[in-house]
Formats: sequence, structure tokens, C-alpha cells
Amino acid sequence: MKTKQTLLTFLLGQEYFAVHVTKVLEVLEKQNITKVPQTPAHILGIINFRGEILPVIDTRQKFNLPAFEEDDKHFVIVFDLSTDSHKLIVAATADAVKDVIEILPDEIKPVPEMGIGYDVRYISGVVRQNADFIMILDIDKVFALSEAEIVEVLATAEESQSE
Repeated sequence: MKTKQTLLTFLLGQEYFAVHVTKVLEVLEKQNITKVPQTPAHILGIINFRGEILPVIDTRQKFNLPAFEEDDKHFVIVFDLSTDSHKLIVAATADAVKDVIEILPDEIKPVPEMGIGYDVRYISGVVRQNADFIMILDIDKVFALSEAEIVEVLATAEESQSE
């Protein structure tokens, strides 16, 4: 018998995405995000999460979607991207958090090349749920490219707190 995978689904614009629940630490409602000067555009700033300073990634910008309006309600998903060699916890925005679903591995289909606006290397597969297609993110790859920037943002934030 095949083991089901458990995924958290969320919306960015009109697109459904999912991540493995093992990567999710917590889902937070709209947070006060503190801006950090001279950071890359896709890093909105930082939040305090259980006493730790976390960078907040603008997932819409990462996926070439229209920017958040300041008044828009959004959620922040806290991800644990830690490995045996290093610890990395980041937060990322989502328009809405939908459901936790369970799927069988053979329900996951490969991502077709369609010229979509975001990098398909971030997507490990697609699953159909009712009338919706849900893109399953390889969350480690999504944030791996910005890891150096994230570390720099945290260092800058820690310096400004100690002043």
C-alpha cells in the first residue's frame, strides 16, 4: 500500500499551490512586517516569530504575480528548511490558506512546460483536486536561490536591533 502525502494548500492570486506539511511550522494571520533598508525587492522585511527574527518573502513577487495591496489581507506561512548541516526558518506570504489534503504519489503529475511566468524548477508536480490544479512546490528550491540574501537580511536586522 502506498503512503499518502499530506500537503497544505494555499492561494497566490488565482493559483493554487501546495507544500508538504512537514516543512510548515505555523500559519499566521496578517503580521506587522518591519521593513529592512536595502533588501532585495522580494524580501518584504522581518517578523518576530517565537523570539526569532525571520525574513518574510513576498511569494507573489517570487512568482511574478501582481504585488499585494497594502490593505490586502494575507497570511504568513513559516517554513522550516533546516537540514542536518544548517538551520533556516523563513516566512512567506500567501493570499489565503485553504486546506490540508492527502494524496497518493501516483496522483502527482509532472509539470508541463507552458511558458508560465514563474520558474517551473520550483514545482515538483501538479495534482488535480476536483476542478482545480494544485502546483506542489519544492519549497527548498524556492528559497535556496535567496538563501544568501536571507542571511544578509537577518544580519542587517540583528545589527540594527543591537544599536
